[in-house]
Amino acid sequence: MKDKNPDIRKQGVQSLSLLGAREPYIMQVEAMLDDKDLEVRLAAITSLVDLKNPRTIPALRKVLVDNTPEVSFAAATALWTLNAPDGRDALIAVLSGDLKTTSGFVTKQKRDALRLMHTPKALFLFAVKTGAAFAPVPGLGAGVSSLEGILSDPGISGRAATALLLSTDKDPAVVLALEDALSDKEASVRAAAAHSLAVRNDPALQPVLVPLLDDKNEAVRLRAAAGYLRLDMIRVEKAKPPARKKQVKKAPAKAE
Repeated sequence: MKDKNPDIRKQGVQSLSLLGAREPYIMQVEAMLDDKDLEVRLAAITSLVDLKNPRTIPALRKVLVDNTPEVSFAAATALWTLNAPDGRDALIAVLSGDLKTTSGFVTKQKRDALRLMHTPKALFLFAVKTGAAFAPVPGLGAGVSSLEGILSDPGISGRAATALLLSTDKDPAVVLALEDALSDKEASVRAAAAHSLAVRNDPALQPVLVPLLDDKNEAVRLRAAAGYLRLDMIRVEKAKPPARKKQVKKAPAKAE
């Protein structure tokens, strides 16, 4: 953990996640949140989340205000996964554009492997582990292919990934943030918001998707159309009267 090579320190942090929520291993991982190397700090956050222990929340809260946006964003995602309210608040701030997710003044060459941000699929390692990423409806898909299509865009922003991550969060503030994101200037954010609102499976959200049916971006337009149809199917299904139970005729009692 004290090796001069940051890759070795990162591997050490990642390996400690195999040991579970035991001391002194938790403290060793938490100490790496102060490492000078960005990837080591991100690996420490991922390992702490992997422990799924509320004991790690205070340490993650400290790096929520880290000066490096990638670290604070990863901490927010981790806290949200652990059901800490300040994690949700921070992610809503990201979605609304109030909090940066990447350091614009640092080149990609200098940070060659910002895996958490430049590979947004890593965000879903958190959500999938908690079972919060997908909410399938009988007869309808979970939208996994649509989600992967958005994530496959190499230019996807952290804000778009955040919209996908919050897709099934029940907080009313999240719904409002997703609705606002439908008019975002970034097409990937609009597409992600349309997807996320669709998989909430709430027919009341149908009207907010209508303006995007004429969006100039094809990915946005198609997801808005599919999302609208999905919610309409759910609305129709809910409107159907409950099926009557078949009455089983009792056999007449035998005369004694």
